[in-house]
Amino acid sequence: MTLKVGRVIALLPWLWLSACSQKPIKPVEPQAVTASSSRKVAVHIKLREAGQNAAQKNSPNSKIDNLWDRLFALFRLPEVDHPSVRRELRWYVSHPEYLERVQKRARPYLYTIVSEIERHQLPGELALLPVVESAFKPDAYSRMRAAGLWQFIPSTGKLYGLKQNWWIDLRRDVHASTQAAIRYLKKLHTDFHGDWLLALAAYNAGEGTVMRAIRRNHRLHRPTDFWHLRLPRETRSYVPKLLAVARVFANAKAYGIPLIPIPNRPLYAEVQLDSQIDLNLAAELAEMPLEELYRLNPGYRRWATAPDGPHRLILPLEKVELFQERLAKLPESRRIRWERHRVRRGETLSQIAQRYHTSMSVIRHANRLKGNRIYPGQPLVIPVVQDVSEALLARLKKIPVRPYVPPVKIH
Repeated sequence: MTLKVGRVIALLPWLWLSACSQKPIKPVEPQAVTASSSRKVAVHIKLREAGQNAAQKNSPNSKIDNLWDRLFALFRLPEVDHPSVRRELRWYVSHPEYLERVQKRARPYLYTIVSEIERHQLPGELALLPVVESAFKPDAYSRMRAAGLWQFIPSTGKLYGLKQNWWIDLRRDVHASTQAAIRYLKKLHTDFHGDWLLALAAYNAGEGTVMRAIRRNHRLHRPTDFWHLRLPRETRSYVPKLLAVARVFANAKAYGIPLIPIPNRPLYAEVQLDSQIDLNLAAELAEMPLEELYRLNPGYRRWATAPDGPHRLILPLEKVELFQERLAKLPESRRIRWERHRVRRGETLSQIAQRYHTSMSVIRHANRLKGNRIYPGQPLVIPVVQDVSEALLARLKKIPVRPYVPPVKIH
């Protein structure tokens, strides 16, 4: 999926002139339905705190042990009997191993997403949009340069405040990208007068594409709902995929799909830092594998947090106290390893940066250089990585670890 934002186009009143004449889509009779689509639960959750606040403790959801049950209670999109939905449904049901992988990937992130979806009073099905977008891979990268769980392209990411530079890509940061995706989805929902299926289509294809399809149908006196629009092939299957995967999970037992339990409580917490830190050192302080730290903090592209922030880490809840205790005893000067380098004759700043696995901008910033000119004998200080493998370093340097290709479907 590629998010596209062009000119903001005001929707014209005629968009709804044909609403009364639209051919209704026959709803499916629920089978072994786990959740009511009409139930609307709004609970304010302070996401960045490790514990649950009073609003959540007093809510009905505080008594729900399994996060899936909490999510299903938020479902409110209509179940639709349409050939495209049935086609996607068949594919998901016939690929239980794929759904198992998706569930395992979602486990660290789903509580955060469900909490935000609930706080903003959005349909619970939207929490499963990353299944369609990225298969819940935070490092997913498309041919259109879309990145992260929610697949923001660079321009839309910047429009919604997702910083992207040498150090960090907030499109891959789960909390930041979820907030941005929710803001964008809410805007689209408003632009398309409360029609979630049109909003979802626009999230995939762009507002302009959907608007043009609506105008065309209006001129031809045809219905302007999602199911009757002429849209790109990817978009025509995009919305049915979400409706199908939501139905499969909500009726997992009926479809013979094992549902992996996810606790309805925070498993991880955000720790605010006051300075840059080497991520290998952070993993040592928390006594956790470095790979797990990167998995929980996929927005970081390098071996350390960004010098200009954000200074924060997501850690397993049980590691937070130990990490904070040890960090408090560690002077800021020891949180990053510095090398001293004296410039040799003929050496360039680019060569030095390459030697130390860093960038020219980092060296300029550390030494307060105004440009790239250096001279023989000039002393430089360079922040360097602490004991990180070459393979991991290479993986971090490139956002497109590998292009995300949706699974091949056999119907």
